[in-house]
Amino acid sequence: MTSQASLSVTTDTKQNTLNEVFSLQKSAFQITPYPSLAERQHALKLLQRILVNHQQIIIDAINNDFGLRSPDETRIAELIPSLQAIRYAQKHIRRWMKPQRRHVGWQLQPASSKILYQPLGVTGIMVPWNYPLFLAISPLVAALSAGNRVMVKMSEYTPHTAELFKQLITDNFPEDLISVITGSADVAIQFSRLPFDHLLFTGSTQTGKKVMQAAANNLTPVTLELGGKSPTIIAPDYPISEAAKRICFGKAMNAGQTCVAPDYILLPENQLTFFIDAFSAHFNQMYPDFANNPSYSHIINDQQYQRLQQWLTDAQQKGAKIINVSNFAPDTTTRRFPIHLVTHTNDNMLIRQEEIFGPILPLITYQNIEQAIRFVNQQPRPLALYLFSHEQTLHDKVLINTHSGGVCLNETLLHVAVDDLPFGGVGPSGMGHYHGQEGFQTFSQAKGILKKGRINSTQLIYPPYKNKAITWLYKLLLR
Repeated sequence: MTSQASLSVTTDTKQNTLNEVFSLQKSAFQITPYPSLAERQHALKLLQRILVNHQQIIIDAINNDFGLRSPDETRIAELIPSLQAIRYAQKHIRRWMKPQRRHVGWQLQPASSKILYQPLGVTGIMVPWNYPLFLAISPLVAALSAGNRVMVKMSEYTPHTAELFKQLITDNFPEDLISVITGSADVAIQFSRLPFDHLLFTGSTQTGKKVMQAAANNLTPVTLELGGKSPTIIAPDYPISEAAKRICFGKAMNAGQTCVAPDYILLPENQLTFFIDAFSAHFNQMYPDFANNPSYSHIINDQQYQRLQQWLTDAQQKGAKIINVSNFAPDTTTRRFPIHLVTHTNDNMLIRQEEIFGPILPLITYQNIEQAIRFVNQQPRPLALYLFSHEQTLHDKVLINTHSGGVCLNETLLHVAVDDLPFGGVGPSGMGHYHGQEGFQTFSQAKGILKKGRINSTQLIYPPYKNKAITWLYKLLLR
């Protein structure tokens, strides 16, 4: 009884804190509903300075959360794209803020029209554990560029990074502009129930559905980045060894714990053995002495490690053949888990049903490219699609006949790093976009404005309607 009461008090306290921060930001926004270009630029400059001046402690915090996260991976996949996003916004924010002139038809003349991109207000960002810095900074840059106040909920699975990020933000920004929230899943639930003016969530499809349900009670618009099973198609014309090398890099990054990691491979039936051999060779060249290699990240926690092991067992029991591309067996103590290629899969296996989010890669063969396209279209729409081919006609065919949030041709992952491309899912892999200008627009209200002058041409259609002018207007427009 005492324990239950204590839990209730703790939860209520957290909710009160969230409500207080939300109210604080709401009041601040009402005082400054349209921050100037200088104010927005200052916030971005300060954010940039934080990242540049605290690189090493950020790297150390993420490393502590993973057990081992390569410093180079953190620089390449988190720090560099975060700083690029800030610099890109700094360069373009003046143009994004500028009202856009729009056309007014002759029937409404004399008049002018424009779109004013107005800040939404208090926005929420829910950050996942796999890239805890970049997936906090990237949407934060978009929200600040658009002139909003921001509450950021960090993942409970990366506590070192969460506490450090909270401290860095608290030391440099007022709480009524940016507030970082830490805590367990119950805090995240309460966070998603706040009446934000916009809420961006990155994470699993299951959790995304719950977040959307919570937001719906407040009619809060949401952007959901959910992942899914991103396919990779290797066309017959593409050199199999080069494809294996590029795919190996994309799949091994962060030990496959990436929302846009290649989830399964579709390749010509006669290339299967060559691909396995080439992939294994490239993996061992990239990560020599795998047992002691400092460049390969560990699985984030025991729960995720056990899930991956269970999924491999499930596949094996249902007839799959599993190839560990390293001589090193997965280690329960360190959670070091090399990539496992899986052949002879079927729809009953968990690795064919769920987003893998780890170093397991099913290989599925096809006899012709149409069969591969049909297979992709039979699955839920993914966050990313990868095609390896040098044939432009095939590029066009796949782009037109498949749906995905984004596409890389002859590459994996890197489209996410292009600031001028929108990033987002479609259908089960999410909704809405951010990054660059699309991020600015996501966190803005595109307010349409019509302006009329002293001449009142509208009086031509005032009642009573029995006049020659309106009859003439009907003859022009109703044809």
